[in-house]
Amino acid sequence: MRITRSQVRLEIAAIVALSLAIFCAPATRAQNPDQIMPDASAAKAKGILQQAIDALGGAAYLNVHNSDCTGRFAQFQHSGDIGGYIQMREYREMPDKSRVEYDPKAVIIDVYAGDKGWSLDRGGVSDVPAADMADYQEQLKIQMGNVLRNRMNDSTLFFRYGGSEVVDLKEADWAEIGDREGHTLRIAIGRSDHLPVRSVVLQRDPKTGERIERGTYYTNYHLIDGINTPFREARFLNGRQTYQVYLESCTYNVDLPADFFTRASLEERFSKEHGKAKNKK
Repeated sequence: MRITRSQVRLEIAAIVALSLAIFCAPATRAQNPDQIMPDASAAKAKGILQQAIDALGGAAYLNVHNSDCTGRFAQFQHSGDIGGYIQMREYREMPDKSRVEYDPKAVIIDVYAGDKGWSLDRGGVSDVPAADMADYQEQLKIQMGNVLRNRMNDSTLFFRYGGSEVVDLKEADWAEIGDREGHTLRIAIGRSDHLPVRSVVLQRDPKTGERIERGTYYTNYHLIDGINTPFREARFLNGRQTYQVYLESCTYNVDLPADFFTRASLEERFSKEHGKAKNKK
């Protein structure tokens, strides 16, 4: 069959038309968060956060009273090099108590309980410096777990949808939470599993007024006692990695002594280790 020039022209025209249809068709774009009305943006953000709560364990996650986790911990030097790994055991009691025991051989323990804190080392028990306590309390106000468990209905918080993007190789939606003191918490929630991928806390240094950015990456989730728990957590301060932990085990709602998060418990521990308490002022 002989093909005429007219037929060739028609074939070329069809190809060109198809190409134009493909390349000139309107692209499907993610919704611009700045174009959403405030009420709709807040509702969308809360919906994404509720999906995260459900993925983390729902009622089991919300009803956590305390936790007991063990693993390996590393701090990073200013050069970016790892300062070495040590064993750690971290206890938490919601919403504001923490006890971290580092390296069983060295017997170093940090305890925070609300507006008080103490440290135990070879020299005895001492108060946590005031600057460190203030920093702990500032971070606690808008810490991800505290917001998801206790502040979703807090009328003093502002919620906003922050858009979508690929975060740590996962498609994710950002939900933003702000308070009247100028703190902002941004949480990236994976679109497929609805688990937190990253959280970012933005605040101002009270002394210098400079912006501080604290980022936390969550990976390697395990379902423990009905709660999805990230077994790897990395923290960054203004883009520089400062902390990394690999959990080996974690349990929830365990029996702990009533005085576990007190100075008296550290003094008793020091007395057992060294024969008598020697407290630093």
